[in-house]
Amino acid sequence: MSALARCRPAPTAPVPARTDLLDLRFRALIPEAQWACLPEAVRRRFSKRLPQGASAVYAGQVVSTRMNWAGWLLAQATRFIGAPLPLSRAVGMASVVSVTEDPQGGGQIWTRLYARPSGFPQMIHSAKRFAGPTGLEEHIGAGIGMRLSVGVEDGALVFRSRGYFVDVLGLRLTLPAWLSPGALSVTHAAMTDDAFRFILDLRHPLLGLLIRQEAEFRDSVPGTPGR
Repeated sequence: MSALARCRPAPTAPVPARTDLLDLRFRALIPEAQWACLPEAVRRRFSKRLPQGASAVYAGQVVSTRMNWAGWLLAQATRFIGAPLPLSRAVGMASVVSVTEDPQGGGQIWTRLYARPSGFPQMIHSAKRFAGPTGLEEHIGAGIGMRLSVGVEDGALVFRSRGYFVDVLGLRLTLPAWLSPGALSVTHAAMTDDAFRFILDLRHPLLGLLIRQEAEFRDSVPGTPGR
């Protein structure tokens, strides 16, 4: 029996309040039967489009970070394109995630802040855009991005890389497999109604597990522009 066949659909999500803007962009990428298997809290987070000028904020901490020597070297090398990967193995450090709409790019801007044992926090910026052959892309800066697929696995929402690319002078160059940093997955798994676990996993076919980071976050009150 497949995992999907064993799945018991979660209760139907409540109708958003009048102040919410229903967002079907993520839902459209997932078969209805899989979407129904997600916890209501996860469906709620990925079904609400933020008004212009507002943000969704999630606060928590890093609970685990593993990286081998190749993963550490890769993370340091990516400093030149904005450091999109964890730079430190430190755990117990505070972390904040902020999500805002990106009207120009037709998606969302995700900003992650990670406190470090010393110095300023690490800031990671990326843009999710609903485009490309898989319906979703993530752009990390310097023209570099990846195509993503979205699915449901064991009751969690999972994003998986489906190829990397570089945009240069209006042209898109697809990176060959041998230049790829590996298979990246990001998992959003519910813990309670207002808390979730974030898991980033990067694996290379020859070098094995490069980086795996786990963090726990809680919903915070959405931020709105000051008057």
